Amino acid sequence: MQAVVDLYKSNRIDKIRLYHPDEGALQALRGSNIEVILGVPNDQLQSLINVANATNWVNKYVKAYSQNVKFKYIAVALENIQNAISAANLQCQVKVSTAIDTTLLGYSYPPNVAVFSSSASSYIRPIVNFLARNGAPLLANVYPYFAYVNDQQSISLDYALFTEHGNNEAGYQNLFDALLDSLYAALEKVGAPNVTVVVSESGWPSEGGAVAATVQNAGTYYRNLISHAKGGTPKRPNGPIEIYLYAMFDENQKQGQEIQQHFGLFRLDKSPVPTFEIMRPNPKFKLNF
Repeated sequence: MQAVVDLYKSNRIDKIRLYHPDEGALQALRGSNIEVILGVPNDQLQSLINVANATNWVNKYVKAYSQNVKFKYIAVALENIQNAISAANLQCQVKVSTAIDTTLLGYSYPPNVAVFSSSASSYIRPIVNFLARNGAPLLANVYPYFAYVNDQQSISLDYALFTEHGNNEAGYQNLFDALLDSLYAALEKVGAPNVTVVVSESGWPSEGGAVAATVQNAGTYYRNLISHAKGGTPKRPNGPIEIYLYAMFDENQKQGQEIQQHFGLFRLDKSPVPTFEIMRPNPKFKLNF
């Protein structure tokens, strides 16, 4: 894991999302100054309903490393984790949240009329109230690639890749902004206009035999997304947008469609995928994974 942290540092990547509390990774991150989103694995969620278990989890994986690991978010919206974070006096440093995706929207276009689906509303409202009460952002996985693939009759590739010129009838020049603003509109409709959205995942596959999954398209998407992140959206024009790219590495063991294995910018041997050379950002931009 130390080699991976060194790879992050050599490429000026200063934020990382860990999907489970790997102690080898946490040890390697000590003193690195890399900001961390730390996830709670799904198979541990039920156990954290117990107050003692939640406290032990925070003490073991967060408090024990908090002096020299820069935790920013804990990716699970549970009162017990929040209480344990507060008991460890880390509430000003670490925000507790949860990650959703845009499939929870009932309507998403035009963005201003977007709402959460009726099936999602029952559990979204208490989560959003929790976030608003604790000054935490909503983490959201935003993938223009999948939106494009699922609706190619209505969505052009240029619109998904940030290469379209001119705004559409809804006032949008790219699909990413439209999806993100749909989430903001839905948050407003559940009474949370001040909750910020952090894009906890966004990416484009470089191969895998599926529609538009090419190195050129992936590189174009990543390059334009990084450049776009310094600004805002029509609904939230005051940027920058906090975005985490998915993913640092290709995942040759990942189940599902083959494209799921090809979202990485590096291979498992840490050599760059050709995508990385196409999207290599101006040095003043920083990458988050």
